[in-house]
Amino acid sequence: NHHLIAFRLFFSHKYSTTTMLHSVFRRGGVRALLTRRVTHPRFFCAPTGIQKLRNVAIIAHVDHGKTTLVDRLLQDTNALLGNQVHGERVMDSGDLEKERGITILSKCTSVLFEDHRINIVDTPGHADFGGEVERILNMVDGVLLLVDAAEGPMAQTKFVLMKALKKSLKLIVVINKVDRNEERVEDTEMEILELFEELKANESQMDFPVCYASARNGWSVLDLEKDERKSMIPILRTIISHIPPPACDLNAPFRFLATLMSHNDHLGRFLTGRVASGRISTGTILKALNLKGEFVEEGKVMKILAHRGLKQESLDEAVAGDIVTIAGFSAASVSDTLCALEVEEPLESDPIDPPTLEIRISVNSSPLQGKEGTKLTSAQIGERLRKENLTNVALDLEGSGDGVSFSVKGRGELQLGILLEQMRREGFEFEVGPPQVVFRLDENGKKLEPIEEVQIDVDSAYSSLVIEKLSSRKGELNELSTSEDGKRTKISFFSPSRSLIGFSRELKNETRGTAVMNRILHAYEPFRGTFPSTRKGCMIATSPGRSTAYALASLESRGKLFIPRQVDVYAGMIFGESSRDLDFEGSPVRQKKLTNIRAAGSDEFIKLSPHREILLEEAISYVQEDELVEVTPKSIRLRKRILDGDERRKARKRAKNQK
Repeated sequence: NHHLIAFRLFFSHKYSTTTMLHSVFRRGGVRALLTRRVTHPRFFCAPTGIQKLRNVAIIAHVDHGKTTLVDRLLQDTNALLGNQVHGERVMDSGDLEKERGITILSKCTSVLFEDHRINIVDTPGHADFGGEVERILNMVDGVLLLVDAAEGPMAQTKFVLMKALKKSLKLIVVINKVDRNEERVEDTEMEILELFEELKANESQMDFPVCYASARNGWSVLDLEKDERKSMIPILRTIISHIPPPACDLNAPFRFLATLMSHNDHLGRFLTGRVASGRISTGTILKALNLKGEFVEEGKVMKILAHRGLKQESLDEAVAGDIVTIAGFSAASVSDTLCALEVEEPLESDPIDPPTLEIRISVNSSPLQGKEGTKLTSAQIGERLRKENLTNVALDLEGSGDGVSFSVKGRGELQLGILLEQMRREGFEFEVGPPQVVFRLDENGKKLEPIEEVQIDVDSAYSSLVIEKLSSRKGELNELSTSEDGKRTKISFFSPSRSLIGFSRELKNETRGTAVMNRILHAYEPFRGTFPSTRKGCMIATSPGRSTAYALASLESRGKLFIPRQVDVYAGMIFGESSRDLDFEGSPVRQKKLTNIRAAGSDEFIKLSPHREILLEEAISYVQEDELVEVTPKSIRLRKRILDGDERRKARKRAKNQK
């Protein structure tokens, strides 16, 4: 069967000759030999000690099933121990992760299987959190590359695979969701091979095992046609056979690279990473070195923790190769090396890709400041941002000369939006300006801007519309393909990051919600010039008070409202989007007057159209240069920077005269 499939695909002219040769080789006798070796662990079981340890990360594009796969691995291994894991996506511990169904922070777990301990790291799949993935690869010796059987390799798949190949990590490909009606396993496997070729993988890296799985249903196989579909054991056995044990020296001085950092109210900082050499026990005195080899601090190891299933257990000793958490340091941070006192050279850590987007956060200055939040001052905001910057190395933080605002740089709107959402839930109140891309200069002083690879999967009826929209935003078409039934089209563009700010909302509206967009940083290229704005004007309140149904009913014909009845409004606040390109000023607080002929009446009998709820990430990408987003624990409001209408008109006139 494998030979026949490879032979048929070879003559389809759909894939390159090199890809097809790899396919023929992999689908032949070598595949069968590998299958027999994997299913008989007596041929590869390691002897003792560190040889029984495996460190592996699960990497994939967003929503390809990483966290569900970890659930099933935990369930199968814990069942062997007589325990049981309950619930779905148990690794998603944060409130935002559970609400949005995405992984935001990398998390570690550990399972026992056939006398081996397997440390597993679940990583984020969204491109905005790619910095988490880059750090995690320092801790592991191999990765499971998870790919959706229907969607195939996506933008983030390419990014994480590129990073894994660069570090020469051992790879296992898991094609997930093979039970879907839209599955196309053969094409997906060929696309993975082509992706390896595109990233210039060597022969050793191209020789990877493939597992087929349905994580939702809890099974995996090495052969879709012959193997019984009952558990995740084939993946576990493939990890043991294909991923090597850590290459560490137990007798060398202790060295440990801090990769993740968290905080405990009683013990302070928790630094998580892999022990690179030696061994350590509680009570030992260590020192911390930064990446330049400079002394950071000296501290005593107060506690050693290791992940065992979903829990962290205290250890008396940690040895080379294991992934552990160390407590007892107050200044050491991510990328620092904890080591024995005689060590002078720190461990190497690859630089993280730089941020591409910048926002400015400042103290709330609206007339409603202090009514909903408890943390209002610039000192409190700055302290919170500095704390975040310590644990999230993909963020850059800069203060400003005025002392009341801070510049935060990140990978994208989602990453920055998650940070702001966490802050508002903690009681913070602040203002946020519109996002700006981070430009660079080349050696000749020429302006460079970030270009992203954009992949859009859309109903074919809207494909020409999507191409037109991106082309008008200085995008360049890279690839266009249509599904076999002709119903869906996959479009790939290279487009400036600034042209994609706020584009997801427009894309959703124009395609009736049928489009799925994914994006990832491609390169920095020369500035491509300006393009026209597609946003309409806004509806601006002229007076303070509480909104009334009577006033809103008369304003509905002017545009789309952002607010319902009976909410606080102030002059200069944006309460809707105008149907025209120019801003419109009106009063949403106007009331029906009482006369000697009739009563004022009641708002209860006035029916309003549903208003448009503005989410935080959408609000950030919606506002323009002369506007701000007011963020409080209970509300998200849009406003003009200059609240007074006369002052705004004077400012516009001055700006026009300067041009």
